[in-house]
Amino acid sequence: MRKAYLLLQDGTVFEGTRFGADRDALCEMVFNTGLTGYHELLTDASYAGQGIVMASPIMGNYGVFADHAESWRPWAEALIVRDLTRLEDDAREAGALETYLLEHDIPGLTGVDTRGLILRLRSSGTMNGLIADAEGFDRENALARLAAHTNVHPVARVSCRETSFHPADADAAGGRRYQVALVDLGLKRGIIRSLNASGCDVTVYPWDTPAADILAAHSDGVVLSNGPGDPKDCAPALPHIRTLTESGVPLFAICLGHQLVALATGADTYKLKFGHRGCNHPVRELATGRVAITSQNHGYAVDADSVDTRIAMVTHVNLNDGTVEGLAYPDRPVFTVQYHPEGSP
Repeated sequence: MRKAYLLLQDGTVFEGTRFGADRDALCEMVFNTGLTGYHELLTDASYAGQGIVMASPIMGNYGVFADHAESWRPWAEALIVRDLTRLEDDAREAGALETYLLEHDIPGLTGVDTRGLILRLRSSGTMNGLIADAEGFDRENALARLAAHTNVHPVARVSCRETSFHPADADAAGGRRYQVALVDLGLKRGIIRSLNASGCDVTVYPWDTPAADILAAHSDGVVLSNGPGDPKDCAPALPHIRTLTESGVPLFAICLGHQLVALATGADTYKLKFGHRGCNHPVRELATGRVAITSQNHGYAVDADSVDTRIAMVTHVNLNDGTVEGLAYPDRPVFTVQYHPEGSP
């Protein structure tokens, strides 16, 4: 347990002690307001290249279970907590969070004033951070590294390389099965599980698969997944997404997929000051007034003023800040949401 610093890009320093991997971590620092779910967050590809600050003070207290993972490996770059619980001889055979991070080469920092850190990120906005040993710490060099760091096109890193098939549950949907093409922009396994439970055989495609290849399979519908980073990094995929939206095949998109459909149809996106990350975000469906408490993880949003009402209509809004949470395209079977419906908090 060595003393370490978290240096933010604005020069603010937070002190803590190391756990997990014994290496520096240079990444974009973001915070999550969920009380639980640290294993799911670590393995959510939407966090690729980011360090997660947990708002809830006590982490690690229920351990780690392999079947809670949202991907085949963790994608988060670092984890910062106030109070780390260390499990020993757990009766449920849960793994220890500290051991899990060590096994997957992810640095952690505990004993940090996470309340102060989150307030800093809220007031100044999301920024890069560096975790490094306190001994021999070179502030000027660290600030130079922070200024130069960018998280370029993480979707290309996290998306699958090959097509894969995931059959529906045998007793789902009364035996009627549908064929769904799922474009992997950094998908969560929960999306596949939800589709399978609804009677959908799912074929997963890499993020840059040509639309012609997807349409050639004659699927009943297409889903665009969540994913990390700036949606404009995925510009090469926009012509293919535009073709999919014009094909007449029903299309549903989540989070990053929602943003990419908006870009492909002429709208714009922008970076939020500190993003939405947690499982308690209220979203109103405009047509009914119904409010859902949603799971979210994104740093960008669709610009409402850029949505051409001849093409799309806003269907859902975030009650905290009024940002766009859903779009529908009346002349085609296309609808998208910014939040994670498969999370169902």
